[in-house]
Amino acid sequence: MQSLIPRQGDYLHAEGNSDAHILTSITHTSETLIVENSQIQLGAWQDIFFAEFDGPRRRKIWLQWISKE
Repeated sequence: MQSLIPRQGDYLHAEGNSDAHILTSITHTSETLIVENSQIQLGAWQDIFFAEFDGPRRRKIWLQWISKE
């Protein structure tokens, strides 16, 4: 992804983390997952990744369980 969106580019945003903002806008910042029998249900070629584009820094991951019952 760095070859597509380089850290240093001709960006108008002057905070020095323009690449992180662009990368965040083209990737998902949240997901809805199905958990059945304590297992996340994913397709054959699916996986879950945590990507940090503006760090390293401390982050929190928020989880919310919604029951079908």
